[in-house]
Amino acid sequence: MIPGYTTKVSEGVISLTSSIQPVSDTVHVTNTTSTTVLATIQPPYSGSPGILFLINRSGNAITTTTSSNIAKDVSIPVNQVCVFIYSVLTGKFYPGAIS
Repeated sequence: MIPGYTTKVSEGVISLTSSIQPVSDTVHVTNTTSTTVLATIQPPYSGSPGILFLINRSGNAITTTTSSNIAKDVSIPVNQVCVFIYSVLTGKFYPGAIS
């Protein structure tokens, strides 16, 4: 969890760009006008591992790419959550399975 939010999951809303910098544990993507490809997630965890829940409410599928700090390409359908685990050891976010 984001430091300071030890007992509750925080939520925020963003428009997708190729690089996002979340400031909450749960991120609702509501706009994919500029892109549908996510390449970089800036880790907000101050040098420690963390979990990010990304909920796609944009109306378009979101695709990740491995060109930066996301370890696996995934496609996140509309109204689907994808859990990302950040590893300090590798400096990468690892997406969970999407069914």
